[in-house]
Amino acid sequence: MARPPVRMLSRSFHELILAALLAVVLINASWLEPTFVRPATQLELSNHVFEMALLALPMTLIILSGGIDLSVGSTMALSAVVLGLLHEGGLNIWLAALAAIVAGAAAGALNGVFIALVRVHPLIVTLATLAAYRGLAEGVSLGRPISGFPDGFLQLGSRSVLGLPIAGAVFLAAATAIALAAWRSVPGLWVYAIGDNERAAGYGGIPVARVKFWLYTLAGATAGLAGLLFVARRNTAKADVGTWMELDVITAVVLGGTAITGGRG
Repeated sequence: MARPPVRMLSRSFHELILAALLAVVLINASWLEPTFVRPATQLELSNHVFEMALLALPMTLIILSGGIDLSVGSTMALSAVVLGLLHEGGLNIWLAALAAIVAGAAAGALNGVFIALVRVHPLIVTLATLAAYRGLAEGVSLGRPISGFPDGFLQLGSRSVLGLPIAGAVFLAAATAIALAAWRSVPGLWVYAIGDNERAAGYGGIPVARVKFWLYTLAGATAGLAGLLFVARRNTAKADVGTWMELDVITAVVLGGTAITGGRG
């Protein structure tokens, strides 16, 4: 009779360790600077990490499948620059925002083509596109910041929904959808199976290449969305947006309990 509680405890051990470390950090912070732990302060600080949190959602699925994407920060920068240049050229801001998401999805799809169809290792592909996408953003924007966005668009970065910044509300909605998809849908089970044993998954009839392609496309589209939310918050589109963010995203995913080798998380 004692086995089920022990098994449950072992499964939650990772989360318990993280909770204990978080408690230690917060207790120490409250001692050094009491205002840091106030809800209003934490809510204000959280506004600066929701773009990273959004990127962690598709990254979780990609790492679960046994892959990795080092280009999400560069894709975010490229999408931000696309948004800025199109609006600067006279395009309606909302059409420019849609174009930014499409540009991100296209960048992710290119990763997916090389990884899923050409079968190049994702580390090599995304390391190359990390440099290529940021270099493209730097080149087309000439390295200059683009600002002057309309107030209606900037409200995406300043308004709140149910006490949360809009980016936070988008993150919670996306996190709920992806969690349900990963745990309660057939494609979600496919992702776990591919990460556990890709060859066996292929023999079992799972469309491995198609799943991988759409995972990287989703990561690119999410990077585009994160890019436009960043621009709305900062009123600036520049090629250095999201520099090294991919490392923070991967760290968040792994600390969150996803095995870097895939198949578990």
